[in-house]
Amino acid sequence: MIKPHGGMLVDRFRTKDEARGLREQTARAPRITVSNRTVCDLICIANGSFSPLEGFLNRNDYESCIESMRLANGVLWPIPITLPVEGSELASLRLDAPAALVDSNGEILAAIEIEDIYKANHEQEALKVYGTTDSKHPGVAAVLGAPQVYVAGKISLLKTPPPEFPEYTLTPFETRARFIQLRWETVVGFQTRNPVHRAHEYLQKVALEIVDGLFLHPLVGTTKDDDLPAAVRMRCYEALLQGYYPQKRALLGVYHAAMRYAGPREAVLHAIVRKNYGCTHFIVGRDHAGAGSFYGPFDAQRIFDGIEAELGVNILRFGNAFWCKSCEGMATAKTCPHGSDAHVVLSGTKVRELLRSGHRPPAEFTRPEIADILIRTLAEHQMVKS
Repeated sequence: MIKPHGGMLVDRFRTKDEARGLREQTARAPRITVSNRTVCDLICIANGSFSPLEGFLNRNDYESCIESMRLANGVLWPIPITLPVEGSELASLRLDAPAALVDSNGEILAAIEIEDIYKANHEQEALKVYGTTDSKHPGVAAVLGAPQVYVAGKISLLKTPPPEFPEYTLTPFETRARFIQLRWETVVGFQTRNPVHRAHEYLQKVALEIVDGLFLHPLVGTTKDDDLPAAVRMRCYEALLQGYYPQKRALLGVYHAAMRYAGPREAVLHAIVRKNYGCTHFIVGRDHAGAGSFYGPFDAQRIFDGIEAELGVNILRFGNAFWCKSCEGMATAKTCPHGSDAHVVLSGTKVRELLRSGHRPPAEFTRPEIADILIRTLAEHQMVKS
């Protein structure tokens, strides 16, 4: 099986007894209130998704990451995972001392052993990681709106927030065991935050022709307000897998991470995470992890050109998939000879636009079962609003 990124699969969960002891120690320690995004980061660090990270980046790792897409020790790492702290909470923090990480209700979620306290360079972070300092970019807005001081150190997760999808909440340790049980030696990972449509299905099934199994791994953490709720998207994935995939060749899990919309750099992070989950292959399609028009349609594919061998994951680069009326099926420019007038271009954005305008997505766009779920959800949402 493929080795975890950096060679070690991290586990920062604590047993009940260990958590009880640490909770008693941190009860009197200074407190740091964390955002919903940071809660997602805590989960990803603790369960090994972000291996080899054991905590939040220190100054050296932060600066190296934003400048060269590597940690200070040279390990490939594209996006800084940091802990911003409000000024009112900084005065009580001390180096080489513990602090409690608490949610908005004041409940202790984790402990951190503080190893560094430093000032962030938000402008440089935005420019290097996101390629822009435009606050209209949702990831940039989050960076520029965060506190300017970061705290670093290893974390211990003391309490896991109740998962929204417990039956699909699998750690990298668990998926690796499942892949072995299923006898999958090669596994392709697929990242999505959008409702599933025929282009997704096409890419996944093309990939399934060359690997043993598909790990469908939608992101269910913090996203933009106009993204469809995770619960709706999960119902769509369930319907698709139940009706159109061989049961022993596809596995659905959830990726409880915050979406950063960092385009190319986030595509690298997504590949690293799926590597940690045991995937040997990863699909990168058009405008992966993008936002608006901030990135070129295939920038997220090109970023892998110089690092794919080092990463150790086979990157499956796909062109823009569409439904061709003349071919009467899904295709790309590599397989279809017909002009654009015969093409029905598919995207999650287009699905959302159709739904908002009261139109049913056509069969060429998405499976009827998926369209039914999306329409029913929209109707329920409008009833609640009225």
